[in-house]
Amino acid sequence: MQFDHSGETLLSPEDRARRRFLQLAGSSAVAISGSALFGSRAFAAETPKRGGHLILGIDTASSSDRLDPAFYFEEYMYNVGRQIFNTLTDLNDDGSLRPGLAESWASRDDARVWVIKLRRGVQFHNGKTLEPADVVYSLDHHRGKDSQSAAKSYLDPVKEIAITGPNELTFKLDSPNVDFPYLLGDVHFGITPKGADFSKGIGTGAYVLESFQPGVRVLTRRNPNYWDASRGFVDSVETVAYNDSAARVAAILSGSVHLINRVEPRLTKRLESVQAIRLHRARDTNNVLFPMLADQAPFKNNDVRTALKYAIDREQLRTSLLGGYGSVANDNPLFPSDRFYTADVPKHAYDPDKANFFWKKAAVTQPIVLSAADGATFDGAVSAAELYQASATKARIPFRVNRVPADGYWTQVWMKQPFCASSWANRPTADAYLSMICVSNAPWNESRWKSPAFDQLVAAARSESNDARRKQIYHDIQVLYSEQGASVIPLYADSLRASRSNLRGYVDIPGEVGSRAAEKVWFAS
Repeated sequence: MQFDHSGETLLSPEDRARRRFLQLAGSSAVAISGSALFGSRAFAAETPKRGGHLILGIDTASSSDRLDPAFYFEEYMYNVGRQIFNTLTDLNDDGSLRPGLAESWASRDDARVWVIKLRRGVQFHNGKTLEPADVVYSLDHHRGKDSQSAAKSYLDPVKEIAITGPNELTFKLDSPNVDFPYLLGDVHFGITPKGADFSKGIGTGAYVLESFQPGVRVLTRRNPNYWDASRGFVDSVETVAYNDSAARVAAILSGSVHLINRVEPRLTKRLESVQAIRLHRARDTNNVLFPMLADQAPFKNNDVRTALKYAIDREQLRTSLLGGYGSVANDNPLFPSDRFYTADVPKHAYDPDKANFFWKKAAVTQPIVLSAADGATFDGAVSAAELYQASATKARIPFRVNRVPADGYWTQVWMKQPFCASSWANRPTADAYLSMICVSNAPWNESRWKSPAFDQLVAAARSESNDARRKQIYHDIQVLYSEQGASVIPLYADSLRASRSNLRGYVDIPGEVGSRAAEKVWFAS
């Protein structure tokens, strides 16, 4: 234990914030007059100002974090990666596609071939000018046979990346993909110079890496040669690890940070009355789910999976876990904001008798064990598991909760234990989500459910350019997954973030993976 000269314990920023939160929670200091607003406050048109030191308080940091985008796994490193690296494409505030390092793109051969024109004059942080060879090198980093990249599956269909001009690249795919340019904007596909070590963090982003302390903090400074004059306003950014939700709220209340992610619904009341705080609510942008390993007993049996879908009280969970900040889901892999989403899927409303019917039909005797940890997946995961246990018990299904530590959850529990808690954020397209998580060969197919019929439908939707036909295919995809998939998806959760009121420019972008807040926000005073 360390002490300062006054004899007080030296605490980490997170511990200090947690203690401050507990002090505030028991006092009237929180009840400052005024009100906070959800969403974007109607400020008069203002010109962004340059300057200031931005501090972000973000969760999901780990001592095993790496600067190599191939190994980004959660929101903390997504935020860091977006500061340092750029991708070929980007998203507008409404979720539509916009140019990034690629200034234009066009398809040929029914979307089997894509021609990308690179932006000219872009400089890396080390002064090198962006060339097509840098893009080939950076994307090939994910394509190798032994690649462990989280986004490898997105590039598996790419047969060749050829340099076809001084500033031109041609991608040849093994099958049509009408959404391919969206994939090139994935946070994992940051571009670094040819031959560079990704762990050095040399990108073309709005901010240049200064220091990297995995699981603690990352410091970056504004890139004076950034190619996009409409972004990158603050002088420096400090991304601080705040894995504890109460500590994050305490930090934003005290002004120790300017923006935090994942505000727990139960803590919003502590912020709503504070005039110096703004709350940002993006509806139904995350899901709460419980994947089962479909290649293991008893979850190989779809009757067991169906029993468990009827055995969860979704409405009770929505009220208790989300406090109303979310909506009921019916095991649908797509999000309501997706243009191909359909509500016309089988409804698995809580029904103890139906649950028991399918349980008896499966003739299973072993108890169901659900593993969960607080602070690893979604806030309140253990409480959610216990509510699930209570509703399943009423259906006469033997059900136990295995409470496990958050530390090591993603390496020792997720995709290892037969039944566990999980959560996913929305993706920019339906195919981006399904290809990452749901199809048989998806790198993060956490339920290990494999269905050739499902895979064929996803491939058909990916290649279909007619919107009406594509919508029908995605309808069939959602129905099939809801009926036979090995994940219980009870809820869509709202994304709740908080910022200091003098911070302008923050926007929740539909489908964005990895917030670009650092390069878009600015201080009004």
